[in-house]
Amino acid sequence: MLTNYYNKRIFLSILLLFITILLFQYTNIDIWLENYFYDFHTHTWLVDEKNKLLDLIFYSGIKKVLVVFGLSLLFIFIFFRNKSFLKAYKKGLLIVILSFIFIPIIIGGLKRVTNTPCPNDLKIYGGKYPDIKILTPYPKNSPLKCKHIKCWPAGHASGGFALMALFFLFKSKKNKNLALLLGLSVGWAMGLYKMFVGDHFLSHTIVTMILAYLIMFIIAKIVYKGKSNY
Repeated sequence: MLTNYYNKRIFLSILLLFITILLFQYTNIDIWLENYFYDFHTHTWLVDEKNKLLDLIFYSGIKKVLVVFGLSLLFIFIFFRNKSFLKAYKKGLLIVILSFIFIPIIIGGLKRVTNTPCPNDLKIYGGKYPDIKILTPYPKNSPLKCKHIKCWPAGHASGGFALMALFFLFKSKKNKNLALLLGLSVGWAMGLYKMFVGDHFLSHTIVTMILAYLIMFIIAKIVYKGKSNY
């Protein structure tokens, strides 16, 4: 049954999310990896965020492309949803649109409440903060905890990972997998760029990826209400 199909993926996503959070909470994988992207002699990151071309490709430009793409899908859904050529894809299209809306909103909401530093905020990389992980409390009476920073999870990559929802537009397994690959590729291209400029740790991007996958399957379960689209 499709309900079990969705439930299984939702459960596995939640389980993987908890494992990921605990893994990075109690290891130094993030710091170990990020050290490769930071030059401790010149105090610079692997990629200069002031590089206009790379910013256009992996940050400001791709964000605009994703917004235009999402708005285009919304326009198609509003004005052409009853057309015969679109009827077979109507629910899949709705899932993609809702994913484009709710994945960034939910991840952005988490960023506003978690108060977790970015790599470039940490003392070891020239910032002011100690290594405060998601489950780590701030030092007692620390003035820094009042200066809210928004770095967990990775918000920028959420739009790229939302493309994974294109999975629900296709019928064949091959095309579904290609859609997932597209979303993963764009999301990781955006996420790696932010790691290379010191804006995010690896764990931030992994959590965003898992959350995007989880959210899109929750949306799909609600939209299909247990009825198969296969």
